[in-house]
Amino acid sequence: MQQLNSFFTASEDGMKKTIEKVKHDLSSVRTGRANAAVIEDIKVESYGSLMPINQIAGISVPDAKTIEIRPWDASQLGAIEKAIIKAEIGYTPINDGKVVRISVPPLTEERRKDIVKSINKTAEDYRVAVRNERRVLVDNIKKAEKDKTITEDDKKKAEVEAQKVTDLYIKKIDEMIALKEKEVMQI
Repeated sequence: MQQLNSFFTASEDGMKKTIEKVKHDLSSVRTGRANAAVIEDIKVESYGSLMPINQIAGISVPDAKTIEIRPWDASQLGAIEKAIIKAEIGYTPINDGKVVRISVPPLTEERRKDIVKSINKTAEDYRVAVRNERRVLVDNIKKAEKDKTITEDDKKKAEVEAQKVTDLYIKKIDEMIALKEKEVMQI
């Protein structure tokens, strides 16, 4: 039984990592509202190396349609502006000499539908990742039974439990995706 617990722990850890990845990826999806997560990971050429924008500047969202980037060193304004343009995220930065502002344009209905399609495609990739964790878990369970470290009854119970855990994580992904779709389609 100790062996089964370690199999389940390892599998659930993988599934939890997948959920965290879903959260991270969904936070950077454009919804028509200003969201700092959309630009946080953009790499900026700063002092001879590439650094995420959030490590060289403060990012704020003063209203629903504006993102403000305040570099800690004003000499980085041009590099930040260039990096945002180069990232091709669909925003045009405005540099006023102190702050880089991004005005977030409203999304068209067609663009919203494209974003939802993209979200659903990505969601399927995450569901597959969770199912792969289950497959590894079930393979380990079968191997343990073959090695005679667990009984056939234990194997069957563990396989049923593996499916329940998988279903739970897939449901979490589906709920997060549905929430993001609703947010994207909201005008």
